[in-house]
Amino acid sequence: MINTKISLPLSREDAACLKAGDMVSLSGVMYTARDAAHKRLIELLDAGKPLPFAIEGAAIYYVGPTPPPPGAIIGSAGPTTSSRMDAYTPRLLERGLRVMIGKGKRSDTVIAAIKQSGALYLGAIGGAGALLASCIKAVSAIAFDDLGAEAIRRLVVEDFPTVVLIDTWGTNFYETGRKAYLSHQ
Repeated sequence: MINTKISLPLSREDAACLKAGDMVSLSGVMYTARDAAHKRLIELLDAGKPLPFAIEGAAIYYVGPTPPPPGAIIGSAGPTTSSRMDAYTPRLLERGLRVMIGKGKRSDTVIAAIKQSGALYLGAIGGAGALLASCIKAVSAIAFDDLGAEAIRRLVVEDFPTVVLIDTWGTNFYETGRKAYLSHQ
């Protein structure tokens, strides 16, 4: 495993340098979106309208942050289950989405789309929302305010800790990590 610092947005070439199991520290801009926001993004595409952010090379973090406590810019910001976005993900990957951050397994359809588009699926630590929030240096709502916690936000992050769960070749750390663990039993 390699521990790598990455700047966002991410090129296809830089994504290809990372392997399942690598620890990755992200800095730069990412966007929040959960299933309700994903549905609306696809509706925009279906209507031939532009998306509310440049998707080429972008990172989407599957999170619905809690309200910020006094003096903070954001509340707890832990990942949500990624499979809830699987129905929408291939279309966004076709448009250039490069990084998805969440937790849990992805469908075979999404894994195939990751391979075809040269994207990455990164895992953030579930249950560590306060720690992850401390890596968020700026936040602004950019679309779908009526969705509350599920509105799309632009985040500026610094040293946001993740692990590569599925790399650009479709290698799945949920499978390879389990095999490695079991081989040492």
